[in-house]
Amino acid sequence: MEGARVGYLGPEGSFSHEAVTALESAKLVAYSSLGDLLGAVADGSIDQGLVPLENALEGTVSATIDGLVFNHDLIILQEIVLPIHLHLLVRPGVGLDDVTSVRSHVHALAQVRDFLHSKGLASVETTSTSQAARDVAESSEPWAAVGSALAGELFDLDVVAADIEDHPDNATRFVLVGLEIVAAPTGHDRTTIVCFQDADRPGSLYAILGRFAARDINLTKLESRPTKRGLGDYCFVIEFEGHVADDVVADCLTDLQAHLARVKFLGSYPVTGEGASGRREEVGEARRSAATWMDAIRARVRPS
Repeated sequence: MEGARVGYLGPEGSFSHEAVTALESAKLVAYSSLGDLLGAVADGSIDQGLVPLENALEGTVSATIDGLVFNHDLIILQEIVLPIHLHLLVRPGVGLDDVTSVRSHVHALAQVRDFLHSKGLASVETTSTSQAARDVAESSEPWAAVGSALAGELFDLDVVAADIEDHPDNATRFVLVGLEIVAAPTGHDRTTIVCFQDADRPGSLYAILGRFAARDINLTKLESRPTKRGLGDYCFVIEFEGHVADDVVADCLTDLQAHLARVKFLGSYPVTGEGASGRREEVGEARRSAATWMDAIRARVRPS
């Protein structure tokens, strides 16, 4: 959306800031927490928000998924996958042996757990990686921050140790969320829903998944989340290939809605990466061929 006000987890220099710059012509607004950011989209203070959904090493960002599932009625419009390289940032003149504690977002700290342990460094959680960099820059203490090279540049910090993430191929998937509007189908799309059961019973999850399998819909992610209504009460967040505009997807969601307590639609949106489009085309061609076969059989039915 041209000139849209788009919020991100700030301050400047966060990975969210780096990801949101991929959106052209957007007016960027920084927020200090994911809760405030999602709330601002929900109440119309801004048009859209870019939030981290999952990391390749640490999995789902609970503050984001719980905000989308339980707290707000927002729609995912787009995803952006950002490679993540984490660096240890210090004020000029501070050496690695001088550092007394390391600050960063909880997910970033978890991604460098082995490095911190090997150096015997204690950690302190902050609201974002860039907030950690700001804290280090403004303090006279020999602290360090785990963050991006961009944060180091913005806050005049030195990289005392580069690429300290514990595993290679680290990346974070961000999603752009807004109100009401569903992204147009591209033929290379993903849909996210939440399935709420009226009661937990043997085979209930199997019954849900079977509806996707019967329609050759490929699941890309399945996650259970506590409903916050009591111990052992869960809902299921399901991501799968296809768009709600696809007849087979619409049929599946209609079937689920008819048999479950509630299905919450979180969006159909373009996928980053390759492969899904080809698989959906193969499934579509197979179903068209099967439909032609059935039409030929039914055409042979004698009228009464």
